[in-house]
Amino acid sequence: MSYEFTTFVGGTFALYSLISRYARISLIPNQQAEDATVSHYKLESPTNRVKRAHWIKEKMENSPKFKVILFLVTILATSMVIGDGVLTPCISVLSAVTGIKQSAKSLTQGQIAGIAIGILIALFLVQRFGTDKVGYTFGPVIFIWFILIAGIGIYNLIKHDTGILKAFNPQYIVEYFQRNGKDGWISLGGVILCITGTEAMFADLGHFNVRAIQIGFSAVLLPSVLLAYMGQAAYLRIHPEDVADTFYKSIPAGPLYWPTFVVAVAAAIIASQAMISGAFAIIAQSQVLGCFPRVRVTHTSKKYHGQVYIPEINYALMILCVAVTAIFQTTDKIGNAYGIAVVFVMFITTLLVTLVMAMIWKTSLLWIALFPIIFGGAELVYLSSAFYKFVEGGYLPLGFAAILMLIMGTWHYVHVHRYKYELKNKVSNNYVADLATRRNLARLPGIGVLYSELVQGIPPILPHLVEKVPSIHSVLVITSIKYLPISNIETNERFLFRYVEPREYRVFRCVVRYGYNNKVEDPREFENLLIGNLKQFIHQESLYSESSHSLEGEDNAFEESGDAMEPSIEVQDARLPKRFLDGITASPVNGLMDEIEFIQRGMDDGVVHLLGETNVVAEQNAGLVKKIIVDYAYNFMRKNFRQPEKITCVPHNRLLRVGMTYEI
Repeated sequence: MSYEFTTFVGGTFALYSLISRYARISLIPNQQAEDATVSHYKLESPTNRVKRAHWIKEKMENSPKFKVILFLVTILATSMVIGDGVLTPCISVLSAVTGIKQSAKSLTQGQIAGIAIGILIALFLVQRFGTDKVGYTFGPVIFIWFILIAGIGIYNLIKHDTGILKAFNPQYIVEYFQRNGKDGWISLGGVILCITGTEAMFADLGHFNVRAIQIGFSAVLLPSVLLAYMGQAAYLRIHPEDVADTFYKSIPAGPLYWPTFVVAVAAAIIASQAMISGAFAIIAQSQVLGCFPRVRVTHTSKKYHGQVYIPEINYALMILCVAVTAIFQTTDKIGNAYGIAVVFVMFITTLLVTLVMAMIWKTSLLWIALFPIIFGGAELVYLSSAFYKFVEGGYLPLGFAAILMLIMGTWHYVHVHRYKYELKNKVSNNYVADLATRRNLARLPGIGVLYSELVQGIPPILPHLVEKVPSIHSVLVITSIKYLPISNIETNERFLFRYVEPREYRVFRCVVRYGYNNKVEDPREFENLLIGNLKQFIHQESLYSESSHSLEGEDNAFEESGDAMEPSIEVQDARLPKRFLDGITASPVNGLMDEIEFIQRGMDDGVVHLLGETNVVAEQNAGLVKKIIVDYAYNFMRKNFRQPEKITCVPHNRLLRVGMTYEI
């Protein structure tokens, strides 16, 4: 079974991304022939192996409704995972701090909530230092925590009732539901909270490899948690009246209480840290897939991929955590909310994994049927129980998810329509050839980098720019930044160049490809990579052209000059002014050197970043709902989130904005 999706933080987006690699289900086309040449892409077409996989793939690609539903389901689960970034810190820290009542009985619940709020604020303030630094600080603490709860569990098990081990017999499950009926079903909403901490580990798969998670879960977490719960169950057999505060009541009397309390608070902070960093990573990856407004993503580790910090999201989560803790003050209602969020995400993940099993992994039909029946069926039972307490706090994750879905859905809807507008209104490649005939068009010194979301064709922003300012840089690179649904793309495969004819006009098309775990370079580094790869492209094209001429033989393709054979240069378009042919000589070597020197001179003259400032409005005959989404909701987010130059870190002194209105 493949684990290729697990490096993408956030399981549902990982699965959606994996499915997008094998079927054209993305609302914006994300598959091109040259993308498959990236070494990490490893795309293997399923159509030649299994008819079933081909049939599923074909049905998905030909159903616009299915594409929309799959996207909505994905962002629903993703929104709930992000919502966990609010609920996990609240319930973890508040439950740990509540134990202080054992030694400070005079404290009110409001005062305990205030202590928890103080810890939460401190936790969010240290996020800017990065996941790895915070992790190194708390790493040893979590190991001590597991050893501690395992030891307390063993102590309670031996002291109170070793007969609790009989609970491993599945027969008692049946007897439990027979004896308790509806109350037993309702209790499942609380039972699910016993495993809700584990998803925080898997949220960190972008920070650790699969084997480390497997060893940590199987050798440390699982046995420690099992021993802790068995010990608490044994304690409750003797002291059932302490069910509301079992953990702290079951700690052996004596000097062990305060060390346990301190380690418990630290462990709660670590669990919160995992979900907060997971929320950062999910939003960062949602943004590059066009599903979230622009935010500033800071990569906090040069050693590990995927460790990011987003200031806006950090402070938004902090405010929400403080508000939830201050309003609810106890873990009861927060627990009801937390259970719904976790099981809902589990169920959606099961559905997507089933689709992956059928279409990509090509698993046998028996396993494809058993997987959703067993796992999905159990999750539905737990989900139905969690929804029983919907009015007692269970509405909270659905409220968070609804707001986040509205943000993500609105942004992606307009993002898709912007792309379609540019695709519909793109300019023919002949446009550049027509520009070459214009005598009144000035060539400015330096290199212009014009950004566009189109990966093919000339974007409509270029003729708009030429109309307003009748000039163009001596070297123009129309650049599209594209994110592929794979984790990493090597630097030497990142830049893909093409000439825009006529070549002598020095206009290039460039697609810069990133994986979702690649760090976007700073402006100076990006410029050096761009120009360096452009020179390499010109060199390779020259060698290819020379080789092609050599293969043509002697049928008038070459002119003899002494002992050497050199290709003759023929100007294919006599209308081109001579100044555009400077640097092109009869010698391929000299011509190559002149071209590279010309590019270097352009870089020395300065690189100007041309950024499209597109104002998107709904077309005049659009419906009311569309006008509200485009004219109000989207434009509100566009104006209040970060602007494009703040995301790409383009220097203000070399930025030229080009304004244009798109009617969609």
